[in-house]
Amino acid sequence: MYSPLFVTLMGIGTVFFGLVCIIVLTTIMGAVLKSNAKPAPAPAAAPKAAAPAAPAVNTAKEQEILAAVIAAVTEDLGPSASRMQITSINKI
Repeated sequence: MYSPLFVTLMGIGTVFFGLVCIIVLTTIMGAVLKSNAKPAPAPAAAPKAAAPAAPAVNTAKEQEILAAVIAAVTEDLGPSASRMQITSINKI
C-alpha cells in the first residue's frame, strides 16, 4: 500500500497542477478575446445644459416607464427616497 505521505503529496501535486492549468487556460482565453475585441468609440462630450424642472413625458407608455424607473430607484434607496427629487431622465 501507499504511505500517507505519498498520498498527501500526490493530492497536493494534483491540485497544484490543476490550478496551473486553469491559469494557463484563462491567460490564453484572455489573449484571444483581447485580440478579437473592437475598441469602443470615445463618447462625445455633450455640452452641459441647465437641469429641467421636470422630465417631459409625452405618451402613456413613457409615463409607465417613468413610473417603473421611479419605483425601482425608490425601492433601492429605501427610507431615504423621501428626500429624493428626479429632475431628468436621459435615454442611453
